[in-house]
Amino acid sequence: MKSAFMLKSFTYLCLFGLAIPTYAWGFLGHRTINKQAVFALPPEIFGFYKKYIDYITQHAVDPDNRRYLFEDEACHHYLDCDHYEKTAPLDTLPHNWFKAIEKYSEDSLKAHGIVPWHIMLVQQRLTKAFEDQDLQKILKYSADIGHYIADAHVPLHASSNYNGQKTGQEGIHALWESRIPQLFLDSFNLFTGTVQYLVNPSEYIWDRMGESFACTDSVFKMEISATNLHPADKYSIGFSGRNAIETYSEKYCKDYEDLMQKMVERRMRASIFTLASFWYTAWVNAGQPNLDEFADELKSNKEDDDAEKAKDLNKIKGREEAK
Repeated sequence: MKSAFMLKSFTYLCLFGLAIPTYAWGFLGHRTINKQAVFALPPEIFGFYKKYIDYITQHAVDPDNRRYLFEDEACHHYLDCDHYEKTAPLDTLPHNWFKAIEKYSEDSLKAHGIVPWHIMLVQQRLTKAFEDQDLQKILKYSADIGHYIADAHVPLHASSNYNGQKTGQEGIHALWESRIPQLFLDSFNLFTGTVQYLVNPSEYIWDRMGESFACTDSVFKMEISATNLHPADKYSIGFSGRNAIETYSEKYCKDYEDLMQKMVERRMRASIFTLASFWYTAWVNAGQPNLDEFADELKSNKEDDDAEKAKDLNKIKGREEAK
């Protein structure tokens, strides 16, 4: 009863004044990753991204808003690596989307998530936007790809046991991705150094996906170890607005992150480096257009505002990760 109450309460945290289900990195995590990636860029494009840092930061959660609107959006956020590892390691899984369809069918692929393939699709769109010097699309795809890249760096997005539902660890998704960053983000070292051009961005993101999958065993085992360290104080009382909620205690979360050897911090830092690398690579592959010549106005189009359309909805379409 206690655990069920905590999970129900914690799933709806009040972030930025909005009560929303917590999934992915949450508002705080995604916005932090997009924002910090700007400061990892080389001088050639730093000024451009710094100019629009507020847009890229605020729109980091647009793909999650689309999960309220479109059934097919959910599969863009994860890949059930354990579904394929039973028969073929990830390095033998076709990294080319069309070859993967030939082998598994599009419906089967989408049923188990397509995040690395979708990242490459958005990268192509971003590159084309740079070629066309289309400011609106550059910013849209820059923000979007940041979200998907961040998701690919999360171990729980690489497992069919995405919320611990198969191992009696329900709620681990929100614990790992939202609660720990909420508590300790200010102490995280997110410095990456300046990024470099990626010769093969597809293989790069697949390598990051493989890293996420390799971490899953520790994510689940260390959660059990942390629970054993806190038989009486795993949970504590916090507040969402004026409402008291029962949530994971700070001591428990610190021990969990320590047992994972700062995994949440490390994967967030890796997300930032990867994202900045993808932005820079898209610009280079587009012929390194002069960003100073771009139109300097952003359109305000309510019809294209995913947050505006999703704000009154409360049911995610497709797989729900935190319950």
